[in-house]
Amino acid sequence: MQTHEVFADRQRQVVIKRYVQNERGEAAREWRALTLLAAHAPGLAPEPVRADLTATPPVVEMSLLPGEPLGGVPLTAEQERGLVRALRQLWESVPAAAVFPVDGETGQVEQLLTRIRDLDAIGRDPGDDRVVRLAMAEGRRWLQFATDGGTLRIEPGDSETPFALGQGDAYLANFLWDGERVRIVDFEDSGASDRPFELAVLVEHISAWHECGLDGDGFAAAFGLSATESARLAEGRRLAALFWLLMLMPGGRASRRNPPGTLQQQAERLLALL
Repeated sequence: MQTHEVFADRQRQVVIKRYVQNERGEAAREWRALTLLAAHAPGLAPEPVRADLTATPPVVEMSLLPGEPLGGVPLTAEQERGLVRALRQLWESVPAAAVFPVDGETGQVEQLLTRIRDLDAIGRDPGDDRVVRLAMAEGRRWLQFATDGGTLRIEPGDSETPFALGQGDAYLANFLWDGERVRIVDFEDSGASDRPFELAVLVEHISAWHECGLDGDGFAAAFGLSATESARLAEGRRLAALFWLLMLMPGGRASRRNPPGTLQQQAERLLALL
């Protein structure tokens, strides 16, 4: 589903983004993140240029950043270190009190839960593969237990898992490498979160582990998480892996975009995490 249109005006060195879908406050969330990062982490993201959030469709203009998107091939050690530095800066720079609420948005965990439930409600047939069917059944069972029992915390941050501004879309192409540093684009799903959950959705993103072979455990180790954060990371990885299993079900967009066998690999990955 297309949520926005993007145009690059290279003469003005700006990017113009129009939000064809805005029910979750996507345009205001992007503008909020760009203005906050310009103030608290200059250079990490595009500079905000202009916004018309009441237009139909809403539009945001931002500076055009240098660099090439990550993804598609394994990251070099230098790129991986650059990604760690960029994420640390994103998660540590913006104070929680500065992230004002936007109409239509929900927290990052709740947002992912809603997408999982919407996908599951479609009821796509997983086919006859035993491992895929088992992963789907075990994933549903875990989700019921985690949400009913409260082991999956919905609200972001607490005294042991501090607040972080979440980017909201961990597709590696949203991270640009210019040969020296990583910068971040696409903040329409951004919002209040915490670093273990944001780390979970990144290492479980199909562009990270499947396309680039990113070692989730090794990458996470670079952040020195506490025991409480590590537990939060584990729950977040299960949730993200379940989301991707549903995305890869036959007939879905992700199924058509990925090579044969990806669904089975995702099922095995979810079962290992469970």
